[in-house]
Amino acid sequence: MSTPPYRDFAPQMDPVKGKTVLITGGTGSFGRRLVQSLLRDFEPKKVIILSRDELKQYEMKNELEEMFAADKMAKMRFFLGDVRDRNRLLLAFRGVDIVVHAAALKQVPAAEYNPSECIATNINGAENVVAACLSNRVQRVVALSTDKACSPINLYGATKLASDKIFVAANNLSGDIGTRFCVVRYGNVVGSRGSVVPFFKRLLAQGAKELPITDPRMTRFWISLDQGVAFVLSCMELTQGGEIFVPKIPATLVTDLAIAMAPKVKQTVVGIRPGEKLHEMMISADDSRSTYELDDRYVIEPEFVEYTRKSFAKVRGSKKVPEGFSYASDNNPEQLDAAGILGMMKAYLD
Repeated sequence: MSTPPYRDFAPQMDPVKGKTVLITGGTGSFGRRLVQSLLRDFEPKKVIILSRDELKQYEMKNELEEMFAADKMAKMRFFLGDVRDRNRLLLAFRGVDIVVHAAALKQVPAAEYNPSECIATNINGAENVVAACLSNRVQRVVALSTDKACSPINLYGATKLASDKIFVAANNLSGDIGTRFCVVRYGNVVGSRGSVVPFFKRLLAQGAKELPITDPRMTRFWISLDQGVAFVLSCMELTQGGEIFVPKIPATLVTDLAIAMAPKVKQTVVGIRPGEKLHEMMISADDSRSTYELDDRYVIEPEFVEYTRKSFAKVRGSKKVPEGFSYASDNNPEQLDAAGILGMMKAYLD
């Protein structure tokens, strides 16, 4: 299928109107695009970037000043800090209404080689974010996850699975505070720093005569940055607390991706890297027992609930997925061919 349905995932209303929004790891690809969207299309009271790299914050501030007028930039704040530092988070989260947790160590081989560092950021950092949100009575928290957290085989995926569990269970701790936590899980983002797309693009710009392919059978889910941002905002609007939201997005063979980017360049099979899957999965068969399908997404509901929430079973148009259902990049009915991939990547490749 070359052109599966395009879903923009746009929220129905402005979920951040008059709110102070803090983004952890906000100088990354997702955070930059989210901030641009917030300043351009919505009406937040304030937007706070919390990250540990002062150079990236400086560059991001300069980039935004070229794009937005002074009244928009007056809403921006930049805080140096690390999610590993709970005390810093307790200070940074004061007066914050909404937290988008995007900070993570994401490089699979690096995580395999440096497991303690990955655990410190992705698991301990998640616990620190939860504690700081509860202490400061933050209203809504959306934690970014990954398809690698479903039935993980690498440390990165395992730490993100643990992080997902931490945020889902955090709803049981909110009591009269009323903080609601949810998780957004999606696949590879076109153009993000860790994606194969900029890697191939760089090789081609350097005049590469061949592109390395780990395995010709390999498939991956794909979502654009704009879709990812819109999906997070719409989930912020929908959440009752404890859900894992999964967008309906296309998948593709990595070989077709390479063909789309360079149809005349040879492909060389180099083998799967340590901790890498042949196919990615976002919903396992075991998850199916608590998963509902909406028009543009799936919702995995929490199985253990000690707080008041409405089930998505009562949402108009929702339906329970069949027992044993799974959502993986190789069984996804929405498969892109080379032409479809080019359409999806057009804005990034231009």
